[in-house]
Amino acid sequence: MKKQTVWLVGMMGAGKSTVGRIVARHLDRPFVDTDAEVERAAGRSIAEIFAGEGEPAFRGRERQAVEAVCGREAVVALGGGAMAQPGARERLAGSGIVVYLRSRPETLLARLGQSAGRPLLGEGGAGERLERLRDLLGDREPAYQTASLTVDTDDARPEEVAETVARRIREQWEAGPR
Repeated sequence: MKKQTVWLVGMMGAGKSTVGRIVARHLDRPFVDTDAEVERAAGRSIAEIFAGEGEPAFRGRERQAVEAVCGREAVVALGGGAMAQPGARERLAGSGIVVYLRSRPETLLARLGQSAGRPLLGEGGAGERLERLRDLLGDREPAYQTASLTVDTDDARPEEVAETVARRIREQWEAGPR
């Protein structure tokens, strides 16, 4: 196996954390969720960080969490906006394999429901939240599309997605650098 970080990117609700834990077991690697690391280091939730310090402060903390695991043999779930930050694509691609877990906005909304703690999704009814997901996805999609691998999650169980991700990563490792 290559000494690379496996980076899971995609929108909130795409399944990065759930799938990531399973992929980590398949690849016999530790799992890291950068959002959880940010919360642990800050001693408060992401929603509280956004409310008290704003998004730029959160992004700074997120960068620190990414740098702390960059290059480690781990499976890492990134926050939905991490990949779209300046310099992130190059940094992630240079240290490992980036896997985009792709989902339609309607799927994301169904998975997220009225979940609290999603400061960029905001309040409002399903229609407003769906529109916000579409906007966020539109902004982030160019960054996500630079990933080495893309796996659709809409109509698959987390175990199926994880098996596909692990298989495709192993195939890449076996094929070697291009």
